Formats: sequence, structure tokens, C-alpha cells
Amino acid sequence: MPITVLLAGDKDFERQAIRRLLQTHPEIAFVGEATDFPQATQMSNDLRPQVVILDLHMPDEARVSPIEVRSLLNSGASRLLVISVWEDAEANVLANKFGAYTLLDKGDLSSTLVPAILEKAAELRARSAGNS
Repeated sequence: MPITVLLAGDKDFERQAIRRLLQTHPEIAFVGEATDFPQATQMSNDLRPQVVILDLHMPDEARVSPIEVRSLLNSGASRLLVISVWEDAEANVLANKFGAYTLLDKGDLSSTLVPAILEKAAELRARSAGNS
């Protein structure tokens, strides 16, 4: 069964590129995309994806608390993966506060995104098998 993924980012061209990348992998089911934090939270509640890919720095970031972003996890998403053009200490701290399992550099997504999702899928399956 494919792992379900929701994408949240404010830039159309980035979402389109990521969507195309994910749609080439049958083990990943792309379930939707959001353009801001509130929409991502709502879609996470509605679609209940296993992974949410979240752009760490969207325009409404300053109005959103880490607690609100963590609500993505509590509303149905098993894991939060964040992407950013920065991988500095500040971005890592923010990703950690958001509860992300990893922070990926946007410049390397073509080689890092799918493996990061599939690695998490394997962990989720192993955990699920252990609970059976």
C-alpha cells in the first residue's frame, strides 16, 4: 500500500515540481497540496496523510506557532517533513519545534525527498507490523 503524502508550500512552481517528482513513484500516493499553514492543517484533518511535506518558511509563518504546526501531527499526519532553502541552526531549531522528523534542503529534493519519505514509510510499516 502506498504511503500518503500531503504537500504544503506557497510557491506554485515548487509544488508543481515536487508533485511531479512524487507522482513518478508508485509507492507514494500524492493526496493533495496546500498553499498556507491553515489550509495544510485543514487538509491534514480531512485527508489524514501519513506524511506532510511542509515548506518551513511560508508568508504566514510569523502568524503560526509551533503548537499550531504540531497540530498537523495530531490531526492525522503521522509524520512531518519540512523543506527549506536554509539549513542553518535557526531553521533546524524551528523544524524541531514544529515536530519534524527531518529538514531537507530544497536544492537537493530531487535526490533526498523520495528516500526520506520511503524511509519513513518503512518505519511506519515496521511499527504497524509490530503492533499486529
